[in-house]
Amino acid sequence: MNQTIYNVLLGITGLVAVLFILLVFVTGKGDAMSSGGGGVRTTFKGKASFEDQISRWIMGLGLSFVGLTILLDVLAQRLK
Repeated sequence: MNQTIYNVLLGITGLVAVLFILLVFVTGKGDAMSSGGGGVRTTFKGKASFEDQISRWIMGLGLSFVGLTILLDVLAQRLK
């Protein structure tokens, strides 16, 4: 049972990693010299731009990947 959960989480982690890599490469957010700044910008009416939404997706996928890899490590230690 635990091995099955581990394998499912491993697959999800792989999918999250691929989506994260694709978004970073497609949007160019990995460029160290980009002038993106750190915060999320909004327009005058308060709606976030498409670029801001992509930035949120990238942040969410990155945090999800880190969380999933930590969870996988904990499960791997229990399976030993």
